[in-house]
Amino acid sequence: MNIENIEAFVYINHYGSFNKAAEVLYISQPTVTARIQSLERELDCRVFDRLGKQISLTDKGKQFLPYAQQILQIYQNGKHQVQAKGHIPNELRIGSTVSVSNYLMPHLMLHLKRKYPHITIKLMTASTEVLIDKLKSKELDLAFIRKVVNPAIQAFPFCEDPISLYVEKGHRLANAQRTSLEDIRQETLVFFECGSLDWMRLHRVFESMEQPPKIDYQVDNLETAKKLVLKKAGICFLPALSVQEEVSAGTLVRVDIAETEGISLRTSLISLNGENTEFIETLLELGIGKMGDRLIV
Repeated sequence: MNIENIEAFVYINHYGSFNKAAEVLYISQPTVTARIQSLERELDCRVFDRLGKQISLTDKGKQFLPYAQQILQIYQNGKHQVQAKGHIPNELRIGSTVSVSNYLMPHLMLHLKRKYPHITIKLMTASTEVLIDKLKSKELDLAFIRKVVNPAIQAFPFCEDPISLYVEKGHRLANAQRTSLEDIRQETLVFFECGSLDWMRLHRVFESMEQPPKIDYQVDNLETAKKLVLKKAGICFLPALSVQEEVSAGTLVRVDIAETEGISLRTSLISLNGENTEFIETLLELGIGKMGDRLIV
C-alpha cells in the first residue's frame, strides 16, 4: 500500500476538500484524486462519498481512518529518525505567543544554547493562528501555542500556568491567603483579556454570579495589568509566570479563590509530524509541568 495514498486520504478528511489537501501537500488536485482512486482500488471500496463539492467519509472510510492516521504517524516518525539521526541544523526557528515569549522563552533559549552551543536561535512572537501557518509553510521549526488539532502537526502538552488573583503587598487581602468572589465585588478590578478560551472560563465564573465584580480597567497586555496592580490601582487575575519575580520579591501576593481554582493557561509545543525530534525531547526533558508548583530556572 502506497504511503502517499494514505497521506492524501488523511489530509482530505481533515480539510474536507481535495483542493485544500493538494495545497497543503504541495501537489496538484488531479494528483490527489489519483491517489484516492489508487487507495480505493487497493481497499476494494470507496472511502469518500462525493456530492458536488461536498465530500464525506463512507462507512468503510470511517473504519479505515484511525488505522490510516496511525500508519502515517509511524511512517513520518520513522522517516525522521532515519534521516535526521546525528544531524543538528545550524539554525533553530521558534515561534511563541506573547506571554510565552516574555516569561518563558529566555529560560528555554538559554537551555537550548547550553546544549547546542553552535546553533543560532531565532524567535518570532505572534498569535497561535499565525504561528501554525508559519509552521506549516516551514518558516518555523517549533512553536509554543495554546491549542492545535491538525493531522500535519504533532503537539506535546508543555506546561500549565495557573491563573490566580494577585494583590499589592499593602492591600487588605494580602494577609488573607484565601477569599471568595463575593468578598471582592467592591474591589477595583483590573482585567487582562487576551481572548483565549482559558480567560473565557474566568468570564463564565463572573457571569454565574448574581452581582459580578465590576471591571474598571480592561487591558490586553500582561505587563500593563501587573503595573496597575503594583501602583495600587486595583487587583487582578494573572498567570503565575507573569508575576514570579514580583511574588519572590514580596511586592505582589497571591490570594486563592475557590471559585476560580483550576483555571490555567495551557501551552503546547508543536512541530510538523516527525520533525525536530531531538530539540523536542530536549525541551520536554525540562519537565516544567504546572508553573504554580515549579518554575524553571
